[in-house]
Amino acid sequence: QVQLVESGGGLVQPGGSLTLSCATSGFVFDWYAIGWFRQAPGKEREGVTSIDRDGTTYYVDSVKGRFAVSRDNATKMVYLQMNSLKSEDTAVYYCAQSGSAYMTKPILPSKFAHWGQGTQVTVSP
Repeated sequence: QVQLVESGGGLVQPGGSLTLSCATSGFVFDWYAIGWFRQAPGKEREGVTSIDRDGTTYYVDSVKGRFAVSRDNATKMVYLQMNSLKSEDTAVYYCAQSGSAYMTKPILPSKFAHWGQGTQVTVSP
């Protein structure tokens, strides 16, 4: 079955960096776009970024220039490099498999078929 497993979350100070990883299995990885979402307490799940099968990327405006998504089709892994972290980046981060090879903005949860369990990112002094 389809599985996505996030790792790499933790506590980091404002201005710091973290790299999240998403290990996938159970589907033909290089056929599908993969997305990263986040959900803070009391807020709706927000699409952060996505990467198409050909490496085309999309970002929500609040993370442009700070976050970078990448994928390794050989190892079926997706990464989210997060730099210059802010307190407002605090959330549970999820990776998700879309239902198609190419994504269009906005990055909506309804466009994604399978989800990981999430990893907590806390940005605090």
